[in-house]
Amino acid sequence: MSSEDFLKEVQAIGEKFLLKLQNLPKAEPVEIISFSVVLLFIVTVLVLTIIACSCCCYSCCGCDGHSPDPRHRKSQVRPAAH
Repeated sequence: MSSEDFLKEVQAIGEKFLLKLQNLPKAEPVEIISFSVVLLFIVTVLVLTIIACSCCCYSCCGCDGHSPDPRHRKSQVRPAAH
């Protein structure tokens, strides 16, 4: 998929979303509730993804400006040879 096709697809989805928002005041209560649930689900997934990525970046990459401390590495425990 080329970047132009991707941009067209994003624009089409955005236009459908705006049309849905414009028609929402005229919609039935069931449709309003279902739209709200879907929107809440999408926002929740995005927020959790951002939190997971920021926590991973902070703990693994040392995004606070310092290099990761080698003392905090996990060491593998191997069974003792008999």
